[in-house]
Amino acid sequence: MLLVIPAETRPGERRVAAVPATVPKLIGLGYEVVVEAGAGRHALATDTDYEKAGARVTADLAAELGQADVVASVRPLDPDRVAALKSGALSVSFLQPARDLDTVRAVVAAGGSVLSFDLLPRISRAQAADALTSQALVGGYRAMLVGAGLLPRFLPLFMTAAGTIRPATVLVLGAGVAGLQAMATAKKLGAVVQGYDVRPASAAEVQSVGAKFIELDLPTLDGGGGYAKEMAEERAIAQRQLLAPYVAAADIVITTAAVPGRQAPLLVTRNMVQGMRAGSAVVDLAAETGGNVEGSVPGEIVDIDGVKVWGAKDMASALAPDASFLFAGNVVSLLGFTTKEGAVSLDIEDEVISGSAVVLDGEVVNDAARAALQEG
Repeated sequence: MLLVIPAETRPGERRVAAVPATVPKLIGLGYEVVVEAGAGRHALATDTDYEKAGARVTADLAAELGQADVVASVRPLDPDRVAALKSGALSVSFLQPARDLDTVRAVVAAGGSVLSFDLLPRISRAQAADALTSQALVGGYRAMLVGAGLLPRFLPLFMTAAGTIRPATVLVLGAGVAGLQAMATAKKLGAVVQGYDVRPASAAEVQSVGAKFIELDLPTLDGGGGYAKEMAEERAIAQRQLLAPYVAAADIVITTAAVPGRQAPLLVTRNMVQGMRAGSAVVDLAAETGGNVEGSVPGEIVDIDGVKVWGAKDMASALAPDASFLFAGNVVSLLGFTTKEGAVSLDIEDEVISGSAVVLDGEVVNDAARAALQEG
């Protein structure tokens, strides 16, 4: 079986789907591993490193794609690359069915299959393949470092002969993996940390990383599978009103809320930002999916009455070596579900496969993709 690891082509994407440390594991599954020349450069993995690990490095990607049984990438393959695949080839990557329709159409035309990490079920047996979680860890850590860099003051308490500097207050909205990592990092940096989430189970998790959980007099919104569900606008307005004083009192606000397959919920309005002290900072980790903060722009810093609002873009790619290492481990785990007795085998009865599948053997099997194709 031939497994191809291409260099990423999306602007800003610096990760890679395999690192030298995972090549022997892929070989152990029965794959011949081919890596496009230069694919790991941003992750600090050289072509020589891959060759020493047992992979073959190629400068002729097109020729290898035509023979590939599996192609693993971070972002979805572009349609031109999909067109080069042989019938029956499997592609694994992050892929949003409604967003990446051109790739979906190309896979259908090529008679191939696609499994998406965006759709992987959050069940215990698939935990090691959960790339959303591994990359959220990177994003949450990075978000806190960005916030600390934007704030023109200390985070921890300092008691000196010249006077006492009080610790900064960090408010994190959303207590998923990214939010909890942001809280933990803020705590390690010495800040006073508060966290909020719509799910009831989050209180204990927030407290476990040393933060104080904010309780609002609102119904909970647990969507199951570790996610929050989308809230009605009336509740969203009430939530923003109750959160406003906490936002105003914070030196750094980090927002991490997301609903799978939907636009990110608005948590912080422009008026709420204007209520913060000048010099404060806001980091919107959901800026690329609509934004939790009104006025945030992906990849830019927007000044709102002296408050810096930073919109996240390609967060995990900023720490490409570690993000790639974690993602590469997720790839190995997922391929463990798809590889049986030396062949690629996609068992639709396996909930890991059925849950993450978008296209199987040229047939669209994901409801969101099917609906989007009909609308388009």
